Amino acid sequence: MGALSHIKVLDLSRILAGPWASQVLGDLGAEVIKVENPQGGDDTRQWGPPYMQDEHGHATEESAYFMCANRNKRSVCIDMRTAEGQDKLRELARDCDVLIENFKVGGAAKYGLDYTTLAELNPGLVYCSITGFGQDGPLANRPGYDFLVQAMGGLMSVTGAADGEPGAGPQKVGVALTDIMTGLYAVIGIQAALADRAQSGLGQHVDLALLDVTAATLANQATNYLVGGLNPARLGNAHPNIVPYQSFVAKDGYLIVAVGNDGQFRRYCQVIGAPELADDERFQTNRDRVGNRDALVPLLQVKMLERDKADWIVLLEAANVPAGPINSVGEVFAEPQIQARGMQVNLDHPLNSKLQLAGNPIKLSRTPVEYRQAPPTLGQHNEDFL
Repeated sequence: MGALSHIKVLDLSRILAGPWASQVLGDLGAEVIKVENPQGGDDTRQWGPPYMQDEHGHATEESAYFMCANRNKRSVCIDMRTAEGQDKLRELARDCDVLIENFKVGGAAKYGLDYTTLAELNPGLVYCSITGFGQDGPLANRPGYDFLVQAMGGLMSVTGAADGEPGAGPQKVGVALTDIMTGLYAVIGIQAALADRAQSGLGQHVDLALLDVTAATLANQATNYLVGGLNPARLGNAHPNIVPYQSFVAKDGYLIVAVGNDGQFRRYCQVIGAPELADDERFQTNRDRVGNRDALVPLLQVKMLERDKADWIVLLEAANVPAGPINSVGEVFAEPQIQARGMQVNLDHPLNSKLQLAGNPIKLSRTPVEYRQAPPTLGQHNEDFL
């Protein structure tokens, strides 16, 4: 039995942040009912190619994008624009512990599916709303999208090559990270509300905003500004507070070196054949190295060009200096450590009994994550609920 096997979730969300949250809850054992529009379902069902292939190698109508966030759910088609559909959803909500929605602010109230209405029917309901900008504030009524909020939330301002370097300019992260982080924060908020309900008997409204999450997860970059008065700039693959902690070019390509303390820096200098740099008063401490970054990094880069990246990785690992390759996604899932950790899983889909998906990283010793069901086809479980 999963840790949340006693929890039933009504998922009215679509695209990524909400479905990511409900998938995590499903992986942890919760029963998740995914409600979809009868005309096409979740938007991401059409976000292809690529599409999943069936067992004969033929493309299906099931998009790879939809597969990433919808396992361990049952799909039911309900048209919430109709009175009948709204009545059915209220009936389902009465019997659920959690509801997740990502309507625009006030959108759920049009259908009689807002928190105030449903809490009267089910006082113990934990109701999670995910929007771009939150339930209040001057931007509350604006639609929010991951790309837009990565820009508005400051993430793009610290992502990308530094000014003056080739390809300089702000960049978005290569996955919809704001959506995913919001989904994870939603899970935290939902679990906190469930823990409180165990004591109080009452549910509550969990209000998540993509912009809030992006600002919160600026982490050290936020405190560099708020505490240190430094408005962070783009540094490419370098770190604003640690040097050297970046990519370098070896004879045959790029690798990462992540020197986290002064002892590692001294060992790193020994490995690259420049021990004198560790004794140079400009570079002895991390504080010195951050202040003299522009003088140090070119000296290191010259030494890194002397060997292939694989040779450097072996030598640095032997000296307990963190280093590694920049893997492609294909190389990630071929990595023995990823395989050993169960991060690639096979699920039995109605159209492909050997569907491969990325696994859940949470490892619980007594109530482990479960992979009970592949992402559903549209309306696959209508008969269970209608």
